[in-house]
Amino acid sequence: MRLIRAHVDAALAVGALVELEGAAAGHLRRVLRLEAGDAVTLFNGDGADYPSRISGFGRGTVKIEVTGRAAARAESPLALTLVQGMARGERMDFVVQKATELGVAAIAPVATARSVVRLDGESRNRKLEHWRGIAIAACEQSGRARIPAIDGTVPLLERIAGTRPAGARLLLAPHADVGLADAARGERAIEILVGPEGGLEDAETRAALAAGFRACRLGPRVLRSETAAIAAIAVLQAVAGDLGGDAPLHIRE
Repeated sequence: MRLIRAHVDAALAVGALVELEGAAAGHLRRVLRLEAGDAVTLFNGDGADYPSRISGFGRGTVKIEVTGRAAARAESPLALTLVQGMARGERMDFVVQKATELGVAAIAPVATARSVVRLDGESRNRKLEHWRGIAIAACEQSGRARIPAIDGTVPLLERIAGTRPAGARLLLAPHADVGLADAARGERAIEILVGPEGGLEDAETRAALAAGFRACRLGPRVLRSETAAIAAIAVLQAVAGDLGGDAPLHIRE
C-alpha cells in the first residue's frame, strides 16, 4: 500500500476541508491519478501527520477532508544542524534534499572564503525559497512531518561567532586526531560544519576551533563537499540518532 503525502501551508485540524491547487493538485490528480475517496496524508510542518481523504475535485483543484491527526514517527531524536559551506547549483540542492531525508533539524548554508556562490538581497530570498521547496518535497517522500529550518547564507565567521548552541560543535578535518563517530557518542544535539569545494581556509578553521568546534576526521579518503556532508550526517544519525537501530528503513525509488 503506497503512502501519499502532501504538504499544506495552512493550519490543519480534524474535520477541516482543504483545497489544494497548482502543482500539488496536478500531481495528485494527473500524475498519481487519485479519485474521490482515496486516502492522502497531509502535513504542515507542525510535527503531526493528518490522515485525510479526497472529497472531490474542482477546476484545477483537489478537495480534501482531514479525518485524523497522528504524531509523526520519522523524526530523529538527535537535534542535528548542518552548517554547510555553500556549493554550486545542483550540488547544494543535493545536500538539502539528502540531509532532509536523513533527518536533520536545520540547515545553515554559509558563505566562506572559497565559496563560489555568493548570495545577497533578492537572490538570497529566491534561493532560500528554492531550498525550502526541495526540503518539503523530501519530507513528502521520506515521511517527515517537520521541515528543517533553512537559514543562513551569512558569512561563516558571523555564523559561528553568534550564541553558542547547546550540544557539541563538530568540524570535519581530514587530519584530526579523533573520529567523527567517537566525538558524537552520547550527544543529543550536534552542529556539524562542512566546508565548501576546496575546503575551509586555515583562518576559518582556527576561528571555528576558537568558537568551540572540535575537529573530527571522517575517513581516509578525500570527499567532495556534498559527499562529506551526507556521509557525516549518516554517521551521526547511526551513532546518536535513529539509523541502524530497531526502526524500519523504507527505501523508495
